[in-house]
Amino acid sequence: MDNETQILTDIQYFGTVNWYKMLFQYSNIQIEQYETYQKMSFRNRCMIAGSNGVIQLSVPLEKGRGQKLLMKDVKISYSENWQEQHWRSILSCYGNSPFFEFYQESLRPIFSSNHKYLIDLNCQTFDWVKKRLKHNGQISKTDEYCHEPAPSIKDIRNLMKPKDYDQSDNMVQYLQVFEDRIGFKPNLCILDLLFCNGPASNSLLL
Repeated sequence: MDNETQILTDIQYFGTVNWYKMLFQYSNIQIEQYETYQKMSFRNRCMIAGSNGVIQLSVPLEKGRGQKLLMKDVKISYSENWQEQHWRSILSCYGNSPFFEFYQESLRPIFSSNHKYLIDLNCQTFDWVKKRLKHNGQISKTDEYCHEPAPSIKDIRNLMKPKDYDQSDNMVQYLQVFEDRIGFKPNLCILDLLFCNGPASNSLLL
């Protein structure tokens, strides 16, 4: 773990495996909250694997996804019961995975949290994963938009997007629930890794 250099990142909804792999190389993680919200990103969506392929789960937002707001001001829409839909999809895909029961009790409350702002939901998912993976680094949020990060800060904002999330090199490899049917699907959301590998996920990321 790099104890001197900070990493600056957007905050994802149950971020991808490779996103966590990058973050957890650093002991000081800074979350950008003053960026303009970017549509078509992992800020409000994640990828899981089902028996027929990859499934995208999206958190609906008030006034649509194209709003020009700061990330810290983007509000979640509850006009539909998306939380129950997400939970049912996760249960359907991972109910029989090796470690689903191990995490189920602590994970379930996230899907009834009713946060007003997307950033608060994402930070809750991040904190949950951080505890499961026993990462002891410091987490902070920006006080203003960082236009030109210092050389000591690694900037990975907007580095990983849904359109090319599975094209990166050095993907973390592990046995997935439906791999025998649909093949290995790289760089899914961190839940896929945790449900398949449990506490051993930490060593896979490192």
